[in-house]
Amino acid sequence: MIDLKKYGISERFEQEATMYEGLFLARVTEQHRDLYKVVCESGELNASVSGKFAYNTDDQTSFPAVGDWVMIDRTDGDSGNAIIHNVLRRKSSLARQSAGATTTGQMIAANIDTIFICMSLNTDFNLRRIERYLAIAWDSMATPVIVLTKSDLCDDLEQKLNEVRAVSIGVDVLVCSSVSEDGYDAVSAYIEDGKTIAFIGSSGVGKSTLINRLIGHDLMTTKTIRQDDDKGRHTTTHRQLIPLSNGGIVIDTPGMRELQIYGGDLSKTFEDIEEIVAACKFRNCSHENEQGCAIKEAIENGTLSKSRFESYQKLQREITYDGLNSRQIENEKLYSWFGSKNEMKQFKRHLKKR
Repeated sequence: MIDLKKYGISERFEQEATMYEGLFLARVTEQHRDLYKVVCESGELNASVSGKFAYNTDDQTSFPAVGDWVMIDRTDGDSGNAIIHNVLRRKSSLARQSAGATTTGQMIAANIDTIFICMSLNTDFNLRRIERYLAIAWDSMATPVIVLTKSDLCDDLEQKLNEVRAVSIGVDVLVCSSVSEDGYDAVSAYIEDGKTIAFIGSSGVGKSTLINRLIGHDLMTTKTIRQDDDKGRHTTTHRQLIPLSNGGIVIDTPGMRELQIYGGDLSKTFEDIEEIVAACKFRNCSHENEQGCAIKEAIENGTLSKSRFESYQKLQREITYDGLNSRQIENEKLYSWFGSKNEMKQFKRHLKKR
């Protein structure tokens, strides 16, 4: 028998599971397209969603994801794959927009407590990407922690640390190196009994190396660093959940260089900018030519970088337009130009009268 406490079960999920008579509680540990691996008290087995579940679910983010607690119809895989009939309410969910032209979301991981945003201190270093990761991390309801890897390849560590701290207000920032093995104790301090940590970041930043250190042996496959650009080649191809010997749980994810916003919390990611915006003279200030624009003043006096504000505007547009068709997007652009929907309608009526 497997103790599901090792996989992060809590009283909340146990209580909700009692609502489903004749079904069994399990946690999703791996996802391979439409096939899942789940763990229940009897062990691990393969699973897929029921036809009824798939028919009644038109939102891709509602399908099971790694970290989800689900209700299955069997605990023995000898008679075929287990069937997932229900996904229990998530306490947190990390999602991004699906690749391509669609506006559907894609779940990365569910029921996580802490998100390690991993970025290497070599050619992968990118402040704008950190802001993007933080926006979705705060939106997930989990706590983000920034982990800067490969410090041995960085000649200006203090400068980069100051740059990261300036765009990650209220977020812990850790530094580690697989060569000198510095910083791993600081990472381990976040691993707690029954708590789930998700690792996200670009390919080759050292997520698998970090996880191997936490596990205590080389479970995750890594490859050597290429000499041409200092990037490790990461071989993780699917999301997977791994219990640790100290009681914590980690979720590894494939590398994501391009992360499209599906939902984001800009109020926490850009708290400094929103405080400045509140000081603008006009409520609908476009921050371009208005008198009394606090944003323009902050950029001119150096208290706010222009690139950070442009990043804020870009993510704001992505979130505003997410899920809209082309006509709706054009309307949203007009609303932003006129300051309100009412002013835009008045302008359209004025044109019709001419």
